[in-house]
Amino acid sequence: MCSCVFNDGRSQQFTRNNDNNFAPVNLAKNKINKTANSVTASVYGLKSRTAIYRKGLGCVLLPINSDVEKIKSAKTPIRNTEKINRPYPYGDLQQKDTFFSNIDYEQIDEIVNASFDNNEIQKTRSVLVIYKNQIIAEKYADSLNKDSKLLGWSMTKSIMATLYGILQYEGKLNVNDPTNIKAWQNDERAKITYNDLLHMSSGLAWNEDYATISDVTKMLFLTDNMGKVQEEKLAEAAPNKQWNYSSGTTNLLSSLLRKEFNSYKEYLNFLYQKLIDRIGMKSMFIETDAAGTYVGSSYGWATTRDWGKFGLLYLHNGNWDGDQLFDKNWSDYVAEPAPNSDGLYGAHFWLNTPDKMPHAPMDTYYADGFQGQRVYIVPSKDLVVVRMGLASGDAFDFDWFLGGISKGIN
Repeated sequence: MCSCVFNDGRSQQFTRNNDNNFAPVNLAKNKINKTANSVTASVYGLKSRTAIYRKGLGCVLLPINSDVEKIKSAKTPIRNTEKINRPYPYGDLQQKDTFFSNIDYEQIDEIVNASFDNNEIQKTRSVLVIYKNQIIAEKYADSLNKDSKLLGWSMTKSIMATLYGILQYEGKLNVNDPTNIKAWQNDERAKITYNDLLHMSSGLAWNEDYATISDVTKMLFLTDNMGKVQEEKLAEAAPNKQWNYSSGTTNLLSSLLRKEFNSYKEYLNFLYQKLIDRIGMKSMFIETDAAGTYVGSSYGWATTRDWGKFGLLYLHNGNWDGDQLFDKNWSDYVAEPAPNSDGLYGAHFWLNTPDKMPHAPMDTYYADGFQGQRVYIVPSKDLVVVRMGLASGDAFDFDWFLGGISKGIN
């Protein structure tokens, strides 16, 4: 509630009826304090918790018995929001209409429009289709538009992985090196590399279950320093021998990233100076935990068009209008199947398989978030497709969606 109201200016009623309209979140009652930039929530009057908003950092759920004033006064990143007088995606101006003779516009429009049919079930919020850097289709649900900031959930993991690609390209880190975490040096965890963490193949114990009190729910809702939770887990298997999806792993990577800099200020700014603002994703921000570490697992916000820019960065193999952010082979790296993932997962990106989306191109790889947030990169079609929503699984057919759009490009 805090994030929707203060990050994007949504009303309490709209947030309750849309973003928070699923069990068990919809049991909560919220009180908004605009003066204190805070929201307090409780369920049946029990277990009251408060979240506060800090400009530039977004909202944070206050840990129990926390130092509120210290959290409120946290440093904020320096942003470059200067407007660029060029058309999207390299600037802020509207694109000129471009007609491509190889595109079946009727086919693509039909799929995009149908994505919003029966929207009480499909719950699509936005769709953006980009071909050869040109927006060829775009649509938003009622009360949302191109300026609406939407939560990417686990698509944020792909953002975090990209920061490691940038560090490696700049010669500051090698992902095949061990992490050198001090607490791991006397046991089998000493062999875990950044590569193992990026592939979710560290062998560390983790339970990613949102329906119960689990590792991930305790991390997101009870912990002030989210990066420490995975670090404290013991090994269940040797590195590179077991695949286990873990939001804790991504937040550990965020915490390890922080150690690459001489000051907290450098860490805070790196995300924006080297990636987000560098490619003009001016709407985007990632919220931090109470310890000041970016919640790279889950809390990245951006407009649909800015999520599209992230997809284009990968479509162009790290080159943004002549500026090389990461090595061109990094795109291949993140799209290469991780060991023991059944071909479903790369390095913090998901991959297509014949069993998953048989009607979509097999070279598709993508950022994937809770409730059907997607940024699809389809190199064989020179295509990026963004879908933001509040439902996935049986409620929305991604194979039909991406397969139908791809079919419209000959």
